[in-house]
Amino acid sequence: MSKSYRVAILGATGAVGAEFLSLLAERHFPIADLKLLASPRSAGKKLLFQGEEIPVEAVTEASFTGIDLVLASAGSEQAKLWAPIAVQQGCVVIDNSSAFRQEPDVPLVVPEVNRYALKEHRGIIANPNCTTILMSVVVYPLHRVIPVERLVIATYQSASGAGARAMAELLEQTKAILAGQTPPTEVFQYPLAFNLFLHNSPVNEEGYCGEEVKMMRETRKIFAEPNLRLTATCVRVPVLRAHSEAVNIEFRAPFPVKTALEVLQQAPGVTVVQDFARNYFPMPIEASGKDNVLVGRIRADLSHPNALELWLCGDQIRKGAALNAIQIAEAMIADQLL
Repeated sequence: MSKSYRVAILGATGAVGAEFLSLLAERHFPIADLKLLASPRSAGKKLLFQGEEIPVEAVTEASFTGIDLVLASAGSEQAKLWAPIAVQQGCVVIDNSSAFRQEPDVPLVVPEVNRYALKEHRGIIANPNCTTILMSVVVYPLHRVIPVERLVIATYQSASGAGARAMAELLEQTKAILAGQTPPTEVFQYPLAFNLFLHNSPVNEEGYCGEEVKMMRETRKIFAEPNLRLTATCVRVPVLRAHSEAVNIEFRAPFPVKTALEVLQQAPGVTVVQDFARNYFPMPIEASGKDNVLVGRIRADLSHPNALELWLCGDQIRKGAALNAIQIAEAMIADQLL
């Protein structure tokens, strides 16, 4: 009989927490017991899992006693507070925040790319930023064939990246604008409905926002390429839950489009969607709810002999967050690391 695990979800009432519950059931994750943890204001709320109502508990130091695996999506400050406590009590923590991603002794993992890094874990594994995950799944298979010299990325990021409240605000803003009313702006500084703006993370002295810096640093760590040249422009767009990215890839040598297409058609976690005759390529509305990252419009960059252009879309809550974390846990089970 296969082993089952005692699992806790930290941040169970958020958008990613809800996706954790859905995916654990859908993927038949081997659960012996499930504990739902959140802030005190959510304590007592009940969430449905496989037909059973499970009460949400306020997280305390005692919450992690007897737990094998913690799936955390409660933000960086909460992760910094609770993850070390959970590890001290013998848990493995897979954390969806940015708290530990650049720690040298914490693996930052996309299973399709650097599963091998899991064996170095010391109790905490970091789940990368959503845009980094989606891009890595597509670009790394190409990098293995001909090394990447430089990446230039523009992201088109959905409201879901800012959580369930941001998704609700986008819907409320849309209704308000259509009714001729002033749209509410509580989560975002500016209206997102019928609008777009540069990503709402703090901008540093060099003019890069936090989201762009995350992409650059995290990609280098995941690819194990500390000198990889990469730049990004991150934009928030009025889409509910799937991110899109335009990616320009400069390789060390010419990369035939036909070869790139063949590589991506065989790549794990990737679905090629392209019909040039119909101008049909990945769209966030079609990526929503799907595990795979959709990629298409794969073409030569006419300005550079060694470069390709492509367009991708992926579900930010799913592969960009909850699914990647669960795939990490599944890989750890398969590799006898949990």
